[in-house]
Amino acid sequence: MKDISRNLTMLCDFYELTMGNGYFAKGMKDKIVYFDAFYRQNPDNGGFAVFAGLEQIVEYINNLRFDEDDIAYLRSKKCFSEEFLQYLANFHFTGDIWAIPEGTVVFPGEPLLTVRATAIQAQFVETYILMMLNHQSLIATKAARITRASKGRAVSEFGSRRAQGADAAILGARAAYIGGCGSTACTISDEVYGVPAGGTMAHSWVQMFDSEYEAFESYCKIYPSNATLLVDTYNVVESGIPNAIKAFNKVLKPLGITRCGIRIDSGDITYLTQKVRKMLDDAGWTECKIIISNSLDEYLIRELIRQGACVDAFGVGERLITSKSDPVFGGVYKLCAVEDESGRIIPKIKISENVGKITTPHFKKIYRLRGRDTGKAEADLICLHDETVDDTQPIELFDPEHVWKRKILENYTATELMVPVFQGGKQVYKLPALEDIRARCKAEIEGMWDEVRRFNNPHNYYVDLSEKLWKLKQNMLLNKGVWKPEK
Repeated sequence: MKDISRNLTMLCDFYELTMGNGYFAKGMKDKIVYFDAFYRQNPDNGGFAVFAGLEQIVEYINNLRFDEDDIAYLRSKKCFSEEFLQYLANFHFTGDIWAIPEGTVVFPGEPLLTVRATAIQAQFVETYILMMLNHQSLIATKAARITRASKGRAVSEFGSRRAQGADAAILGARAAYIGGCGSTACTISDEVYGVPAGGTMAHSWVQMFDSEYEAFESYCKIYPSNATLLVDTYNVVESGIPNAIKAFNKVLKPLGITRCGIRIDSGDITYLTQKVRKMLDDAGWTECKIIISNSLDEYLIRELIRQGACVDAFGVGERLITSKSDPVFGGVYKLCAVEDESGRIIPKIKISENVGKITTPHFKKIYRLRGRDTGKAEADLICLHDETVDDTQPIELFDPEHVWKRKILENYTATELMVPVFQGGKQVYKLPALEDIRARCKAEIEGMWDEVRRFNNPHNYYVDLSEKLWKLKQNMLLNKGVWKPEK
């Protein structure tokens, strides 16, 4: 696999450095802290999200280092002590990280990733962690919606030219593949990550020739095993399809090739595809696939299928690669605990008049509870790090905000979602192959009830707090953010 790694250590918010210098000056550089990365709301008001981006976070953590140019730049800002700059010159990550594996279905409020490290280290990695999980989780989630709308028809990611920069195109294609897209138009994403790249022609190919037929005939001769022709440069029904059929008959039929395709990028898609399907079938090209593109999303795809459009595959560009309908994932990175001199974990909470911004304190873990008989996910339970769930016993779940809403769950399995990724600064998690991440995503989505998967008014999946964690949070809310341990 091609290596495109770069030293992105300085891709950070400046306040992470000013705070780091402040921690250093106050003798707090070795204080152990805990941060959670989580998000607050599902994109497009959906029922869930898909977590992606962990591989790039791991690569970033492994490559953290300040070079001489970085130190010289920071010195020029004249706001950092020489002692702090010397500390940065020898900087490397020595902390612990736990995360949910990529491709997992996740829900608002759950820690997707937890960092335990010294204050300077944990604060410094905030920007990159959020950038990676926010972007790729957003695109993977959008791709999962679009591919579900396609009802088994192939979907290719076509969005590179509309992506907001090179990394957004490359990693967006990776995330789209995790979410269910079968291929990409972005060549480098195939070279680097193994996302299958493909493509045939643009309108300019057709325009370069003296006639549309000559363009189609030439293409079929050069690529007989991949003859997909763009038929809407001039007129789909009057010239595009007749010329395509003529080229197929002259070039492919003598070779015994029956598999081919046409693509339509404009016009009344339902009408055109129905008309085109009949024309192709009447000419004997029943195996010719019809691919459509042009500003598609999950709602348009679903409506086209409902209307009876004759479509075999979709090319989806700008509305996927930018998640145009809801382009911000909204992940945040918040302090949830610190350790005192004795190593005791002291919970921390962020309180706000905006209830959605109140954080859940302490070092935590997550269990996913699935029915033994159905295999379907029933609820997630966020617990304190030292709690365990005995899935041989019934468990009472309750809504953390409306505590009178309670449910007894029986005959279930409890699986921890988070896995160790770094311990003492060393990577301990073997990154899975992209195909395995993609397969995990597919299985995870299939493991959700239909009510959670629907696009409109999805069922509110239960994400509960353990009784012990809920009481701790209420304690801190009542005491204005101060933890008062029960005696």
